[in-house]
Amino acid sequence: CQPEAIARSEGSACDLIIKNARIYTMDKNYPLAESVAVTGNRILAVGSNDDLEPLAGLNTTIIDGTGMTVTPGFIDAHSHPDGSNEVTGADVNLRSIGEIKLAMARQAAVTPSEQWVIGNKYDDTKLNEGRPVMRRDLDAAVPTQAAIIIHRGGHTAVVNSYGLKLAGVTVDTPDPEGGHFGRKDGELTGFVAEHAMDVIQKSGSWPEITREVRQQGVALMSRAMAASGMTSTTDSWGTAEGFRAFQDARAAGELLTRLSYMPHGTQPIYAALKQAGLRSGFGDDWIRIGAVKYSADGSASERTMRMSTPFKGRPNDYGILTMSQEEIDFAVEDAIANDFRVGIHANGDITIDMVLKAYERVLSGWQGPNPRLRLEHCSLVNPGLLERIKNTGAIPTPFYTYAHFHGNKWVDYGPEKMEWMFAHKSFLDYGIPVAPASDYTPGPFEPLMAIQSMVTRKDWKGRVWGPSQRISVAQAMKICTVNGAYASMEENIKGSLTPGKLADLVILGADPHDIPPDEI
Repeated sequence: CQPEAIARSEGSACDLIIKNARIYTMDKNYPLAESVAVTGNRILAVGSNDDLEPLAGLNTTIIDGTGMTVTPGFIDAHSHPDGSNEVTGADVNLRSIGEIKLAMARQAAVTPSEQWVIGNKYDDTKLNEGRPVMRRDLDAAVPTQAAIIIHRGGHTAVVNSYGLKLAGVTVDTPDPEGGHFGRKDGELTGFVAEHAMDVIQKSGSWPEITREVRQQGVALMSRAMAASGMTSTTDSWGTAEGFRAFQDARAAGELLTRLSYMPHGTQPIYAALKQAGLRSGFGDDWIRIGAVKYSADGSASERTMRMSTPFKGRPNDYGILTMSQEEIDFAVEDAIANDFRVGIHANGDITIDMVLKAYERVLSGWQGPNPRLRLEHCSLVNPGLLERIKNTGAIPTPFYTYAHFHGNKWVDYGPEKMEWMFAHKSFLDYGIPVAPASDYTPGPFEPLMAIQSMVTRKDWKGRVWGPSQRISVAQAMKICTVNGAYASMEENIKGSLTPGKLADLVILGADPHDIPPDEI
Protein backbone atom coordinates (compact mmCIF):
# COMPACT_ATOMS: atom_id res chain seq x y z
CA CYS A 1 0.00 0.00 0.00
CA GLN A 2 1.40 3.40 -0.95
CA PRO A 3 1.51 5.95 1.87
CA GLU A 4 -1.26 8.02 0.28
CA ALA A 5 -3.57 5.00 0.10
CA ILE A 6 -4.25 4.93 3.84
CA ALA A 7 -6.97 7.15 5.17
CA ARG A 8 -8.21 7.41 8.73
CA SER A 9 -10.55 9.52 10.82
CA GLU A 10 -9.73 11.20 14.10
CA GLY A 11 -8.56 9.04 16.99
CA SER A 12 -6.83 5.68 17.09
CA ALA A 13 -9.04 3.32 19.08
CA CYS A 14 -10.09 0.27 17.09
CA ASP A 15 -12.76 -2.32 17.78
CA LEU A 16 -12.49 -4.40 14.60
CA ILE A 17 -9.99 -5.00 11.84
CA ILE A 18 -10.62 -7.03 8.70
CA LYS A 19 -7.28 -7.84 7.08
CA ASN A 20 -5.92 -9.80 4.11
CA ALA A 21 -9.09 -9.08 2.14
CA ARG A 22 -9.78 -7.58 -1.25
CA ILE A 23 -11.60 -4.42 -0.24
CA TYR A 24 -13.52 -2.29 -2.73
CA THR A 25 -14.03 0.96 -0.85
CA MET A 26 -16.07 2.64 -3.64
CA ASP A 27 -14.16 5.80 -2.71
CA LYS A 28 -12.37 7.13 -5.78
CA ASN A 29 -9.53 8.52 -3.65
CA TYR A 30 -8.43 5.03 -2.51
CA PRO A 31 -10.56 2.46 -4.36
CA LEU A 32 -8.71 -0.68 -3.22
CA ALA A 33 -7.38 -1.77 0.16
CA GLU A 34 -6.53 -4.96 2.01
CA SER A 35 -7.48 -3.91 5.52
CA VAL A 36 -10.25 -1.88 7.15
CA ALA A 37 -10.53 -0.76 10.77
CA VAL A 38 -13.77 0.03 12.58
CA THR A 39 -14.46 1.90 15.80
CA GLY A 40 -17.98 1.79 17.16
CA ASN A 41 -20.25 2.03 14.13
CA ARG A 42 -17.84 4.08 12.00
CA ILE A 43 -14.98 3.38 9.63
CA LEU A 44 -11.72 4.40 11.29
CA ALA A 45 -9.23 3.65 8.54
CA VAL A 46 -8.61 1.74 5.33
CA GLY A 47 -5.27 0.77 3.85
CA SER A 48 -2.70 -2.02 3.87
CA ASN A 49 -2.28 -4.65 6.58
CA ASP A 50 0.93 -2.98 7.72
CA ASP A 51 -0.70 0.44 7.84
CA LEU A 52 -3.55 -0.68 10.06
CA GLU A 53 -1.71 -3.15 12.30
CA PRO A 54 -0.73 -0.44 14.84
CA LEU A 55 -4.44 0.33 15.36
CA ALA A 56 -5.07 -3.10 16.91
CA GLY A 57 -5.24 -3.45 20.68
CA LEU A 58 -5.87 -6.23 23.17
CA ASN A 59 -9.63 -5.97 22.73
CA THR A 60 -9.64 -5.59 18.96
CA THR A 61 -11.49 -8.29 17.03
CA ILE A 62 -9.43 -9.44 14.07
CA ILE A 63 -11.10 -11.10 11.06
CA ASP A 64 -8.81 -12.80 8.57
CA GLY A 65 -10.38 -12.02 5.20
CA THR A 66 -8.03 -14.15 3.12
CA GLY A 67 -9.81 -15.07 -0.10
CA MET A 68 -12.75 -12.82 0.75
CA THR A 69 -14.06 -9.59 -0.74
CA VAL A 70 -15.34 -6.64 1.29
CA THR A 71 -17.63 -3.95 -0.10
CA PRO A 72 -19.84 -1.24 1.34
CA GLY A 73 -23.20 -2.56 2.41
CA PHE A 74 -25.67 -2.76 -0.46
CA ILE A 75 -28.56 -0.29 -0.65
CA ASP A 76 -32.05 -0.69 -2.10
CA ALA A 77 -33.57 2.66 -3.08
CA HIS A 78 -37.10 1.38 -3.77
CA SER A 79 -38.71 -1.50 -1.92
CA HIS A 80 -41.69 -2.51 0.22
CA PRO A 81 -40.04 -4.17 3.23
CA ASP A 82 -42.78 -4.05 5.85
CA GLY A 83 -43.30 -7.80 5.42
CA SER A 84 -46.88 -7.96 6.69
CA ASN A 85 -47.94 -9.95 3.63
CA GLU A 86 -45.17 -12.44 4.38
CA VAL A 87 -46.83 -13.47 7.61
CA THR A 88 -50.48 -13.26 6.54
CA GLY A 89 -52.09 -15.15 3.70
CA ALA A 90 -50.73 -17.95 1.56
CA ASP A 91 -47.49 -17.77 -0.40
CA VAL A 92 -48.57 -18.54 -3.98
CA ASN A 93 -45.18 -17.95 -5.53
CA LEU A 94 -45.58 -21.44 -7.00
CA ARG A 95 -45.05 -23.01 -10.40
CA SER A 96 -48.37 -24.65 -11.18
CA ILE A 97 -52.06 -23.76 -10.94
CA GLY A 98 -52.63 -26.99 -9.06
CA GLU A 99 -50.15 -25.99 -6.37
CA ILE A 100 -51.76 -22.55 -6.08
CA LYS A 101 -55.22 -24.10 -5.72
CA LEU A 102 -53.93 -26.39 -2.97
CA ALA A 103 -52.24 -23.50 -1.14
CA MET A 104 -55.44 -21.43 -1.28
CA ALA A 105 -57.58 -24.32 -0.07
CA ARG A 106 -55.23 -24.74 2.89
CA GLN A 107 -55.38 -21.02 3.62
CA ALA A 108 -59.18 -21.10 3.49
CA ALA A 109 -59.17 -23.83 6.12
CA VAL A 110 -57.51 -21.47 8.62
CA THR A 111 -59.31 -18.25 7.60
CA PRO A 112 -62.62 -17.29 9.25
CA SER A 113 -65.47 -17.83 6.80
CA GLU A 114 -66.46 -14.15 6.77
CA GLN A 115 -62.97 -13.02 5.75
CA TRP A 116 -61.19 -12.90 2.41
CA VAL A 117 -58.76 -15.73 1.72
CA ILE A 118 -55.56 -14.11 0.47
CA GLY A 119 -52.67 -15.40 -1.61
CA ASN A 120 -49.54 -13.31 -2.12
CA LYS A 121 -46.70 -13.13 -4.68
CA TYR A 122 -48.66 -14.69 -7.56
CA ASP A 123 -46.71 -14.66 -10.85
CA ASP A 124 -48.74 -15.41 -13.98
CA THR A 125 -45.73 -15.99 -16.25
CA LYS A 126 -44.06 -18.76 -14.29
CA LEU A 127 -46.78 -21.41 -14.36
CA ASN A 128 -46.23 -24.82 -15.96
CA GLU A 129 -49.65 -24.69 -17.59
CA GLY A 130 -48.59 -21.73 -19.70
CA ARG A 131 -51.67 -19.71 -18.77
CA PRO A 132 -52.72 -17.49 -15.86
CA VAL A 133 -54.97 -18.48 -12.99
CA MET A 134 -58.64 -17.77 -13.80
CA ARG A 135 -61.72 -17.15 -11.68
CA ARG A 136 -62.88 -20.75 -12.16
CA ASP A 137 -59.56 -22.09 -10.81
CA LEU A 138 -60.04 -20.18 -7.58
CA ASP A 139 -63.69 -21.26 -7.44
CA ALA A 140 -62.55 -24.88 -7.37
CA ALA A 141 -60.14 -24.18 -4.50
CA VAL A 142 -62.32 -21.79 -2.48
CA PRO A 143 -65.97 -22.18 -3.56
CA THR A 144 -67.87 -20.66 -0.61
CA GLN A 145 -65.67 -17.78 0.54
CA ALA A 146 -64.21 -14.66 -1.05
CA ALA A 147 -60.69 -15.35 -2.32
CA ILE A 148 -58.00 -13.32 -4.07
CA ILE A 149 -54.48 -13.95 -5.26
CA ILE A 150 -52.46 -10.76 -5.54
CA HIS A 151 -49.75 -10.49 -8.16
CA ARG A 152 -46.30 -9.95 -6.70
CA GLY A 153 -46.26 -6.66 -8.61
CA GLY A 154 -49.16 -5.39 -6.49
CA HIS A 155 -51.10 -3.81 -9.37
CA THR A 156 -53.28 -6.75 -10.41
CA ALA A 157 -55.01 -9.76 -8.89
CA VAL A 158 -57.35 -12.66 -9.61
CA VAL A 159 -60.62 -12.92 -7.67
CA ASN A 160 -63.00 -15.86 -7.37
CA SER A 161 -66.71 -15.71 -8.20
CA TYR A 162 -67.74 -15.35 -4.56
CA GLY A 163 -65.46 -12.34 -4.15
CA LEU A 164 -66.66 -10.65 -7.35
CA LYS A 165 -70.28 -11.09 -6.25
CA LEU A 166 -69.45 -9.72 -2.80
CA ALA A 167 -67.93 -6.64 -4.45
CA GLY A 168 -70.96 -6.23 -6.68
CA VAL A 169 -68.97 -6.75 -9.87
CA THR A 170 -70.73 -8.28 -12.87
CA VAL A 171 -69.76 -8.61 -16.51
CA ASP A 172 -71.68 -5.37 -17.12
CA THR A 173 -69.86 -3.39 -14.44
CA PRO A 174 -67.98 -0.55 -16.16
CA ASP A 175 -64.25 -0.28 -15.66
CA PRO A 176 -63.38 2.41 -13.11
CA GLU A 177 -61.17 5.23 -14.31
CA GLY A 178 -57.60 3.95 -14.25
CA GLY A 179 -58.70 0.33 -13.74
CA HIS A 180 -59.90 -2.77 -15.54
CA PHE A 181 -61.98 -5.91 -14.93
CA GLY A 182 -60.89 -8.79 -17.16
CA ARG A 183 -63.52 -10.24 -19.53
CA LYS A 184 -63.47 -13.01 -22.10
CA ASP A 185 -66.26 -14.63 -24.11
CA GLY A 186 -68.87 -12.57 -22.29
CA GLU A 187 -67.71 -13.59 -18.80
CA LEU A 188 -65.52 -12.15 -16.07
CA THR A 189 -62.14 -13.86 -15.94
CA GLY A 190 -61.50 -12.78 -12.36
CA PHE A 191 -58.60 -10.55 -13.41
CA VAL A 192 -58.63 -7.07 -11.83
CA ALA A 193 -56.11 -4.30 -12.50
CA GLU A 194 -55.08 -1.00 -10.92
CA HIS A 195 -58.05 1.02 -9.57
CA ALA A 196 -60.39 -1.93 -10.15
CA MET A 197 -58.59 -3.48 -7.18
CA ASP A 198 -59.91 -0.61 -5.04
CA VAL A 199 -63.46 -1.86 -5.67
CA ILE A 200 -62.49 -5.32 -4.44
CA GLN A 201 -60.56 -4.11 -1.41
CA LYS A 202 -63.51 -2.04 -0.18
CA SER A 203 -65.79 -5.07 0.00
CA GLY A 204 -66.24 -7.64 2.71
CA SER A 205 -64.04 -8.33 5.72
CA TRP A 206 -60.28 -8.68 5.43
CA PRO A 207 -57.88 -10.36 7.88
CA GLU A 208 -56.74 -7.90 10.51
CA ILE A 209 -53.08 -6.95 10.32
CA THR A 210 -52.29 -6.08 13.91
CA ARG A 211 -49.44 -3.99 15.23
CA GLU A 212 -47.72 -7.18 16.40
CA VAL A 213 -48.07 -8.80 12.98
CA ARG A 214 -46.59 -5.75 11.28
CA GLN A 215 -43.60 -5.78 13.63
CA GLN A 216 -43.14 -9.49 12.96
CA GLY A 217 -43.19 -8.79 9.22
CA VAL A 218 -40.58 -6.04 9.49
CA ALA A 219 -38.31 -8.27 11.56
CA LEU A 220 -38.67 -11.13 9.07
CA MET A 221 -37.82 -8.96 6.06
CA SER A 222 -35.00 -7.16 7.85
CA ARG A 223 -33.30 -10.47 8.67
CA ALA A 224 -33.66 -11.69 5.10
CA MET A 225 -32.35 -8.48 3.58
CA ALA A 226 -29.41 -8.25 5.96
CA ALA A 227 -28.49 -11.85 5.15
CA SER A 228 -28.28 -10.91 1.47
CA GLY A 229 -25.71 -8.17 2.16
CA MET A 230 -28.16 -5.29 2.25
CA THR A 231 -27.63 -2.69 4.97
CA SER A 232 -30.12 0.01 3.88
CA THR A 233 -33.53 -0.19 2.24
CA THR A 234 -36.50 2.02 1.45
CA ASP A 235 -40.19 1.83 2.26
CA SER A 236 -41.66 3.37 -0.87
CA TRP A 237 -45.33 3.18 0.09
CA GLY A 238 -45.19 4.48 3.63
CA THR A 239 -48.20 4.30 5.93
CA ALA A 240 -48.62 5.30 9.56
CA GLU A 241 -48.97 1.65 10.56
CA GLY A 242 -45.80 0.74 8.71
CA PHE A 243 -43.88 3.66 10.20
CA ARG A 244 -44.84 2.46 13.67
CA ALA A 245 -43.83 -1.12 12.81
CA PHE A 246 -40.32 -0.08 11.81
CA GLN A 247 -39.95 1.81 15.07
CA ASP A 248 -41.34 -1.11 17.06
CA ALA A 249 -38.86 -3.46 15.41
CA ARG A 250 -36.02 -1.06 16.09
CA ALA A 251 -36.96 -0.76 19.77
CA ALA A 252 -36.96 -4.56 20.02
CA GLY A 253 -33.53 -4.82 18.38
CA GLU A 254 -35.04 -6.45 15.28
CA LEU A 255 -34.35 -3.76 12.69
CA LEU A 256 -31.13 -4.81 10.97
CA THR A 257 -31.36 -2.60 7.89
CA ARG A 258 -31.45 1.18 7.86
CA LEU A 259 -34.56 2.72 6.35
CA SER A 260 -35.47 5.62 4.11
CA TYR A 261 -39.19 6.09 4.73
CA MET A 262 -41.24 7.46 1.82
CA PRO A 263 -44.77 8.36 2.95
CA HIS A 264 -47.32 7.79 0.21
CA GLY A 265 -49.06 10.98 -0.82
CA THR A 266 -52.53 9.44 -0.47
CA GLN A 267 -51.92 8.25 3.09
CA PRO A 268 -53.02 10.27 6.15
CA ILE A 269 -49.50 10.22 7.55
CA TYR A 270 -48.28 12.50 4.76
CA ALA A 271 -50.81 15.19 5.70
CA ALA A 272 -49.89 14.71 9.37
CA LEU A 273 -46.17 15.09 8.68
CA LYS A 274 -46.77 18.28 6.74
CA GLN A 275 -49.00 19.67 9.47
CA ALA A 276 -46.35 18.89 12.08
CA GLY A 277 -43.74 20.75 10.04
CA LEU A 278 -41.66 17.64 9.39
CA ARG A 279 -39.96 17.21 6.04
CA SER A 280 -37.67 15.05 3.96
CA GLY A 281 -34.42 14.44 5.83
CA PHE A 282 -35.91 14.37 9.33
CA GLY A 283 -34.78 11.38 11.37
CA ASP A 284 -31.52 9.65 12.22
CA ASP A 285 -29.10 7.10 10.77
CA TRP A 286 -31.61 4.26 11.23
CA ILE A 287 -34.94 5.75 10.15
CA ARG A 288 -35.12 8.90 8.06
CA ILE A 289 -38.00 10.50 6.15
CA GLY A 290 -37.34 10.49 2.42
CA ALA A 291 -39.35 11.74 -0.54
CA VAL A 292 -43.14 11.59 -0.70
CA LYS A 293 -44.33 8.90 -3.11
CA TYR A 294 -47.09 8.98 -5.72
CA SER A 295 -48.11 6.48 -8.41
CA ALA A 296 -49.00 7.70 -11.90
CA ASP A 297 -49.33 4.56 -14.03
CA GLY A 298 -49.43 0.79 -14.10
CA SER A 299 -46.88 -1.96 -13.73
CA ALA A 300 -44.03 -3.19 -15.93
CA SER A 301 -44.17 -6.80 -14.73
CA GLU A 302 -47.98 -6.92 -14.91
CA ARG A 303 -47.99 -5.25 -18.33
CA THR A 304 -50.20 -2.27 -17.44
CA MET A 305 -47.71 0.63 -17.66
CA ARG A 306 -48.72 3.54 -19.95
CA MET A 307 -46.73 3.72 -23.17
CA SER A 308 -46.80 5.62 -26.46
CA THR A 309 -46.92 2.33 -28.39
CA PRO A 310 -49.03 -0.77 -27.62
CA PHE A 311 -48.06 -4.07 -26.11
CA LYS A 312 -47.05 -6.85 -28.48
CA GLY A 313 -50.10 -8.70 -29.75
CA ARG A 314 -52.47 -6.19 -28.10
CA PRO A 315 -52.76 -3.38 -30.67
CA ASN A 316 -55.30 -1.37 -28.66
CA ASP A 317 -53.60 -1.70 -25.26
CA TYR A 318 -51.28 1.16 -24.36
CA GLY A 319 -51.45 0.63 -20.61
CA ILE A 320 -53.11 2.55 -17.79
CA LEU A 321 -52.61 6.01 -16.30
CA THR A 322 -53.57 6.42 -12.65
CA MET A 323 -52.96 10.19 -12.35
CA SER A 324 -53.76 13.08 -14.66
CA GLN A 325 -51.26 15.80 -15.59
CA GLU A 326 -53.10 18.20 -13.30
CA GLU A 327 -52.90 15.77 -10.38
CA ILE A 328 -49.18 15.23 -10.96
CA ASP A 329 -48.54 18.98 -11.17
CA PHE A 330 -50.40 19.61 -7.92
CA ALA A 331 -48.64 16.78 -6.08
CA VAL A 332 -45.20 18.09 -7.07
CA GLU A 333 -45.97 21.71 -6.25
CA ASP A 334 -47.47 20.77 -2.89
CA ALA A 335 -44.47 18.61 -1.96
CA ILE A 336 -41.94 21.30 -2.80
CA ALA A 337 -43.98 23.93 -0.95
CA ASN A 338 -43.81 21.74 2.16
CA ASP A 339 -40.07 20.99 1.85
CA PHE A 340 -40.60 17.43 0.70
CA ARG A 341 -38.71 15.76 -2.05
CA VAL A 342 -41.00 13.82 -4.34
CA GLY A 343 -40.78 10.48 -6.16
CA ILE A 344 -43.47 9.52 -8.66
CA HIS A 345 -44.01 5.98 -9.93
CA ALA A 346 -43.72 6.36 -13.72
CA ASN A 347 -43.00 3.22 -15.75
CA GLY A 348 -44.01 4.05 -19.31
CA ASP A 349 -42.57 6.73 -21.57
CA ILE A 350 -45.87 8.64 -21.63
CA THR A 351 -45.95 8.79 -17.84
CA ILE A 352 -42.27 9.71 -17.52
CA ASP A 353 -42.91 12.61 -19.90
CA MET A 354 -45.83 13.79 -17.74
CA VAL A 355 -43.78 13.66 -14.54
CA LEU A 356 -40.86 15.46 -16.16
CA LYS A 357 -43.23 18.23 -17.28
CA ALA A 358 -44.22 18.72 -13.64
CA TYR A 359 -40.59 18.68 -12.52
CA GLU A 360 -39.53 21.13 -15.23
CA ARG A 361 -42.37 23.41 -14.22
CA VAL A 362 -41.46 23.50 -10.53
CA LEU A 363 -37.74 23.86 -11.29
CA SER A 364 -38.22 26.84 -13.60
CA GLY A 365 -36.16 29.61 -12.03
CA TRP A 366 -35.01 27.30 -9.19
CA GLN A 367 -32.21 28.90 -7.18
CA GLY A 368 -31.47 26.34 -4.48
CA PRO A 369 -29.48 23.10 -4.52
CA ASN A 370 -30.66 20.18 -6.64
CA PRO A 371 -33.77 18.84 -4.85
CA ARG A 372 -33.08 15.40 -6.38
CA LEU A 373 -36.60 14.72 -7.54
CA ARG A 374 -37.11 11.04 -8.27
CA LEU A 375 -38.58 8.98 -11.09
CA GLU A 376 -39.70 5.74 -9.47
CA HIS A 377 -39.10 2.81 -11.87
CA CYS A 378 -38.58 4.96 -14.98
CA SER A 379 -38.76 1.78 -17.05
CA LEU A 380 -39.09 2.83 -20.71
CA VAL A 381 -36.97 5.76 -21.87
CA ASN A 382 -35.67 7.32 -25.08
CA PRO A 383 -32.93 9.85 -25.88
CA GLY A 384 -35.26 12.82 -25.44
CA LEU A 385 -36.37 11.68 -22.00
CA LEU A 386 -32.79 10.90 -20.97
CA GLU A 387 -31.70 14.43 -21.84
CA ARG A 388 -34.55 15.92 -19.80
CA ILE A 389 -33.82 13.63 -16.84
CA LYS A 390 -30.22 14.80 -16.93
CA ASN A 391 -31.24 18.46 -17.16
CA THR A 392 -33.62 18.26 -14.20
CA GLY A 393 -31.11 16.43 -12.00
CA ALA A 394 -33.76 13.77 -11.39
CA ILE A 395 -32.89 10.33 -10.07
CA PRO A 396 -34.36 7.28 -11.86
CA THR A 397 -34.86 4.06 -9.90
CA PRO A 398 -35.26 1.29 -12.52
CA PHE A 399 -35.75 -2.32 -11.48
CA TYR A 400 -32.39 -4.00 -11.01
CA THR A 401 -33.42 -7.69 -10.92
CA TYR A 402 -36.20 -7.58 -13.53
CA ALA A 403 -34.21 -8.44 -16.69
CA HIS A 404 -33.22 -11.74 -15.06
CA PHE A 405 -36.22 -12.64 -12.93
CA HIS A 406 -39.16 -11.58 -15.09
CA GLY A 407 -37.95 -12.75 -18.51
CA ASN A 408 -41.24 -14.29 -19.64
CA LYS A 409 -42.96 -10.92 -19.33
CA TRP A 410 -40.69 -9.13 -21.80
CA VAL A 411 -42.24 -11.04 -24.69
CA ASP A 412 -45.17 -8.63 -24.32
CA TYR A 413 -42.82 -5.69 -24.95
CA GLY A 414 -40.55 -7.15 -27.61
CA PRO A 415 -36.81 -6.86 -28.27
CA GLU A 416 -36.91 -3.29 -29.59
CA LYS A 417 -38.55 -1.85 -26.47
CA MET A 418 -36.28 -3.89 -24.22
CA GLU A 419 -33.26 -2.03 -25.59
CA TRP A 420 -34.70 1.02 -23.78
CA MET A 421 -36.10 -0.60 -20.65
CA PHE A 422 -34.30 -0.68 -17.29
CA ALA A 423 -31.71 1.34 -19.19
CA HIS A 424 -28.87 1.33 -16.67
CA LYS A 425 -26.17 1.83 -19.31
CA SER A 426 -27.99 4.70 -20.99
CA PHE A 427 -28.45 6.43 -17.64
CA LEU A 428 -24.74 6.09 -16.92
CA ASP A 429 -23.82 7.24 -20.44
CA TYR A 430 -25.84 10.41 -19.89
CA GLY A 431 -24.20 11.02 -16.50
CA ILE A 432 -27.40 10.29 -14.59
CA PRO A 433 -26.88 8.79 -11.08
CA VAL A 434 -29.24 5.86 -11.58
CA ALA A 435 -30.31 4.30 -8.28
CA PRO A 436 -30.60 0.60 -7.26
CA ALA A 437 -34.17 -0.62 -6.90
CA SER A 438 -35.77 -4.02 -6.37
CA ASP A 439 -39.37 -2.91 -5.75
CA TYR A 440 -39.70 -6.04 -3.61
CA THR A 441 -42.09 -7.88 -3.60
CA PRO A 442 -42.53 -7.32 -7.36
CA GLY A 443 -38.83 -8.05 -7.86
CA PRO A 444 -36.33 -10.01 -5.76
CA PHE A 445 -34.19 -7.80 -3.54
CA GLU A 446 -30.97 -9.87 -3.50
CA PRO A 447 -28.10 -7.53 -4.51
CA LEU A 448 -25.96 -10.24 -6.11
CA MET A 449 -28.88 -11.24 -8.36
CA ALA A 450 -29.18 -7.56 -9.20
CA ILE A 451 -25.53 -7.33 -10.20
CA GLN A 452 -25.85 -10.44 -12.36
CA SER A 453 -29.03 -9.11 -13.97
CA MET A 454 -27.54 -5.72 -14.83
CA VAL A 455 -24.32 -7.28 -16.15
CA THR A 456 -25.86 -10.07 -18.26
CA ARG A 457 -29.43 -8.91 -19.02
CA LYS A 458 -30.08 -12.65 -19.23
CA ASP A 459 -33.25 -14.23 -17.85
CA TRP A 460 -33.53 -17.56 -16.03
CA LYS A 461 -34.13 -19.33 -19.35
CA GLY A 462 -30.97 -17.90 -20.89
CA ARG A 463 -32.66 -15.31 -23.09
CA VAL A 464 -30.98 -11.90 -23.31
CA TRP A 465 -33.22 -8.84 -23.09
CA GLY A 466 -31.77 -5.50 -24.16
CA PRO A 467 -28.09 -6.43 -24.55
CA SER A 468 -27.18 -2.80 -25.31
CA GLN A 469 -27.99 -1.99 -21.67
CA ARG A 470 -25.41 -4.36 -20.17
CA ILE A 471 -23.00 -2.75 -17.74
CA SER A 472 -19.81 -3.89 -15.99
CA VAL A 473 -19.60 -5.46 -12.55
CA ALA A 474 -17.82 -2.35 -11.27
CA GLN A 475 -20.61 -0.12 -12.56
CA ALA A 476 -23.28 -2.37 -11.05
CA MET A 477 -21.54 -2.36 -7.68
CA LYS A 478 -21.34 1.44 -7.71
CA ILE A 479 -25.05 1.66 -8.47
CA CYS A 480 -25.81 -0.63 -5.52
CA THR A 481 -23.70 1.38 -3.08
CA VAL A 482 -22.67 4.94 -3.96
CA ASN A 483 -25.72 5.72 -6.07
CA GLY A 484 -28.04 4.20 -3.50
CA ALA A 485 -26.74 6.61 -0.87
CA TYR A 486 -27.06 9.54 -3.27
CA ALA A 487 -30.71 8.68 -3.95
CA SER A 488 -31.60 9.18 -0.27
CA MET A 489 -29.29 12.21 0.12
CA GLU A 490 -27.13 10.26 2.57
CA GLU A 491 -23.88 10.04 0.60
CA ASN A 492 -22.10 11.85 3.44
CA ILE A 493 -22.66 8.90 5.81
CA LYS A 494 -22.92 5.75 3.68
CA GLY A 495 -22.27 4.21 0.27
CA SER A 496 -18.48 3.93 0.53
CA LEU A 497 -15.90 2.67 3.01
CA THR A 498 -14.62 6.13 3.79
CA PRO A 499 -13.20 6.97 7.23
CA GLY A 500 -15.84 8.68 9.30
CA LYS A 501 -18.76 7.07 7.48
CA LEU A 502 -20.98 4.35 8.91
CA ALA A 503 -19.30 0.94 9.05
CA ASP A 504 -21.96 -0.64 6.85
CA LEU A 505 -20.05 -3.33 5.02
CA VAL A 506 -20.48 -6.83 3.64
CA ILE A 507 -18.01 -9.71 3.39
CA LEU A 508 -18.44 -11.85 0.27
CA GLY A 509 -16.98 -15.30 -0.20
CA ALA A 510 -15.77 -14.40 -3.69
CA ASP A 511 -15.17 -11.33 -5.82
CA PRO A 512 -18.06 -10.69 -8.26
CA HIS A 513 -15.46 -9.40 -10.75
CA ASP A 514 -13.88 -12.86 -10.89
CA ILE A 515 -17.01 -15.02 -11.03
CA PRO A 516 -18.53 -16.02 -14.39
CA PRO A 517 -21.30 -13.44 -14.89
CA ASP A 518 -24.04 -16.07 -15.06
CA GLU A 519 -23.01 -17.36 -11.61
CA ILE A 520 -22.75 -14.13 -9.60
